[in-house]
Amino acid sequence: MRPTRDSYRWFTTVATRWADNDVYGHVNNVVYYAFFDTAVNRYLIEEGVLDIHEGDSIGLVVETSCRYHEPVAFPESVDVGVRVTRIGNSSVHYEVGVFRAGADTAAADGRFIHVYVDRVTRRPKPLGASMRECLERVLVLDPAR
Repeated sequence: MRPTRDSYRWFTTVATRWADNDVYGHVNNVVYYAFFDTAVNRYLIEEGVLDIHEGDSIGLVVETSCRYHEPVAFPESVDVGVRVTRIGNSSVHYEVGVFRAGADTAAADGRFIHVYVDRVTRRPKPLGASMRECLERVLVLDPAR
């Protein structure tokens, strides 16, 4: 089932680039993973809980998947929706939807799991209180919604 916009709690717009199109005339499948990464990290940076240069912890992607429903192509911009479906001790399950301008159903949707680790040792590190609060703002306990 294709998710709809109301399934997600936070959105950002991402521009496609000429180089994103493949020989078939649409955005190549690997680019969607960049959309996911861009949206989640933009949310965390804008909320002030991720410092990509100096922060003590970083999120490593340990699992990811994507379902494609319809193509998008340069020069379209896409709206990328983010929600969280599980918050663990050091891990977060994100779900992401990619929407064409004005569309209510996702052109693609996927998920990925971040494990937050110490920047130096790369060992799992518990999520801090401010990170948990940020993630809870986009938490959806029933992903079917």
